[in-house]
Amino acid sequence: QVQFVESGGGLVQPGGSLRLSCAASERTFSIYAMGWYRQAPGKQRELVASITSGGSTNYADSVKGRFTISRDNAKNTAYLQMNSLKPEDTAVYYCNFPLRRPFASWGQGTQVTVSS
Repeated sequence: QVQFVESGGGLVQPGGSLRLSCAASERTFSIYAMGWYRQAPGKQRELVASITSGGSTNYADSVKGRFTISRDNAKNTAYLQMNSLKPEDTAVYYCNFPLRRPFASWGQGTQVTVSS
């Protein structure tokens, strides 16, 4: 029932930046923590960043200092600002509620490719 629509991905060069958006249909979006996940071919989906309803953030070690998660509750939207991108950041990026079990249905994700 909850729908996520991820956007903003694309092809960028190493060192480049990208800003991802996640629009959620959840009416009570504002009360849940939000997370950005990524999945590269042959690898498990991993949580790269999360933000609580109160605005506290956490990041995977691999992206600390480079990525910033934020949210706009009025728009039911989460964002992921990605700077200093590296080839290893290449993956499909998804958003979801990290504390919900079972997870809400995953969206299609948005492809981020970092390559020269």
